Amino acid sequence: MIYSKVEGSGKPFLIIHGFLGMSDNWKTLSTQFAAEGFEMHLLDMRNHGRSFHSNEFNYEVMVQDVLEYVNDKNLDKFILLGHSMGGKVAMNFACDYPERVEKLLVADISPREYAPHHQDVMEALNAVDFSAVSSRKEIEDIMSKYIKDFGTLQFLMKNVHRVTSDSFGFRFNLEAFNNDESVIGEALSSDKKYSGKTLFLKGGRSKYIQESDYNDIQNHFPNSIIETISNSGHWLHAENTNEFFIKVNDFICDK
Repeated sequence: MIYSKVEGSGKPFLIIHGFLGMSDNWKTLSTQFAAEGFEMHLLDMRNHGRSFHSNEFNYEVMVQDVLEYVNDKNLDKFILLGHSMGGKVAMNFACDYPERVEKLLVADISPREYAPHHQDVMEALNAVDFSAVSSRKEIEDIMSKYIKDFGTLQFLMKNVHRVTSDSFGFRFNLEAFNNDESVIGEALSSDKKYSGKTLFLKGGRSKYIQESDYNDIQNHFPNSIIETISNSGHWLHAENTNEFFIKVNDFICDK
């Protein structure tokens, strides 16, 4: 069973993080939504955060992980939000099990295929030899040779944890990601459709959702709207938390 953090009470609301992320990335927003009367479920996908590691890693098995989780928690109908990779999981889940999803929210990802584009990140992660480092500073210095963006570097450093009192490691399963990075960019199958209320949120400075994607989004999600979070890139929920909260809250509370 995948790991989760649960907070609040009321209507169930599940959030799925992006590639190399974890449930902790959403704790600030989770507290805000819990205060609005939602039972928040922040999930760690397989090979991420505190969830189990597996060599099998694709959208089909991640959807089944979510299904097993909601069945175990007796969540019959819920709001579902996913960011980036998590958005692809959420899209697939909603199309496969539409009766379980009351409303769908997708943050900064479209249904189309994305070519592998995390090469610098993967190079940085694979450059770390944990047998040869003794501090977080050393790990950060190694990765900073490949990653110049401070926000991205700090995002990745959140995955560094102490394995023992004198050794470090990544929480995610880097080996599984090295096997086939193209899995993350797979398109939603052309025959999949979800007719429930759907909100796509795009970062104002992000290129993940473009105007050329709008028809594809409408074909898969005919009852969808697309909104922009200003002054934000791909990590729109962290870069403009206030606007993200307002637009999501307005959508999920609208009858």
